[in-house]
Amino acid sequence: MILVTGATGFLGAELARQLAESGKPVRCTKRSSSAIPALLKSFTNIEWVDADMLDIAALDDAFAGIDKVYHCAAWVSLKQAHKKQMIHTNVTGTANVVNLCLDNNARLVHVSSIAAIGYAKPGELTSEEDQLDTNLEDDGYAISKLESEMEVWRGIAEGLSAVIVNPSLIIGPDAGTNGSGRLFEGVRKGLKFYTEGVAGFVDVQDVAKCMIDLMESDNTAERYIISAENRNYRELTTEIAACFNIPAPTVYAKPWMMETGWRLARLASIFTGKAPFLDKIAAQAASQVRNFDNSKIKQAIGIEFKQVSETVKEICKRLAH
Repeated sequence: MILVTGATGFLGAELARQLAESGKPVRCTKRSSSAIPALLKSFTNIEWVDADMLDIAALDDAFAGIDKVYHCAAWVSLKQAHKKQMIHTNVTGTANVVNLCLDNNARLVHVSSIAAIGYAKPGELTSEEDQLDTNLEDDGYAISKLESEMEVWRGIAEGLSAVIVNPSLIIGPDAGTNGSGRLFEGVRKGLKFYTEGVAGFVDVQDVAKCMIDLMESDNTAERYIISAENRNYRELTTEIAACFNIPAPTVYAKPWMMETGWRLARLASIFTGKAPFLDKIAAQAASQVRNFDNSKIKQAIGIEFKQVSETVKEICKRLAH
């Protein structure tokens, strides 16, 4: 039987959908407070169990009869206020999953992130071989994902069959206005600013397909960047605006402006009591130029990625209604 952790999330739900549509029995974990995603409610071959990643007893029950595990559950936040607790939660949760996989002789596909991949030399593509230096990294999420990977590598050293996937920015209509969907909703509402940053983007369906193909392969002790295309934020926001038939962002937000912006946002939050509308990590990421190499996953499973422009159209159509 297959276990999917974090199945109420954007990626986890799509993964569970693809697995269930293939007719396989799937067990999905969720928090007791989480609702079952609409796209999964009709499947009779999905069994839902309440199991927090830090609840060893509940997780142990969830692993009964399991031989394949997709670990998608994670706390995702760019807020510095969440840094310490997020690292603890993600790393401890992954350690628990790894230990139970070892106990049950289950194969693992672990979802990490490109945030856990290091920086390539200027002008070069970032690959799986680039290692993140945690001594220089301030992003709590990136640190949490890298240290979670270390738990998987520890499990592999102890005999675990596992692979790690590092998706870039995952997009798709079902994201709504959360996560990557905020960029699309921001443009739809008249975003005026653009940056010259470059990032990797990939359709959520392709990420799930890659994970399933890797699970069914003989590959182990490997990490894979899952990214379809490297896109410039200015060009992408212009494309999104055109899709909504509205003016594109026209004001260039230079890196120093983004730095000033997150500082002003933090100051304003002191007086409003609300979370800053822009934080340091998000501001810096918007101006970074990172081009990712997806050749390893292509060679491993022969994936042909969906064009980002096609997904953009699907997202805009969904948000426009």
